[in-house]
Amino acid sequence: MIKSINSKELKAKLDANEDLILIDCREQDEWDAGHIAQAKFVPLSKFEQLHGDALPNKEAQIVMQCRSGKRSLNACQFLLGEDYENLTNLEDGIMGWVNNGFETVE
Repeated sequence: MIKSINSKELKAKLDANEDLILIDCREQDEWDAGHIAQAKFVPLSKFEQLHGDALPNKEAQIVMQCRSGKRSLNACQFLLGEDYENLTNLEDGIMGWVNNGFETVE
């Protein structure tokens, strides 16, 4: 099952130091323009090849993030097929994060 959260909910989880892995699956130029500080970069175009190294624990709480929530949902669906269990999609993506005034880093 894939859960959904919005950027305000993600911010609360990060501020509470919840044990989660945040994956940004946008492409290099998007990542370079600004990303959430706690995120790991695993671009969707290379996701099949790279996800195993970035996400060795299939039981970990994983939050997928992209620009608006569509690519990250695709990544969640792929991981579901790879037997990952605790998947969450950031439904408003980095756009929601920025629109709420939350900080990004370059």
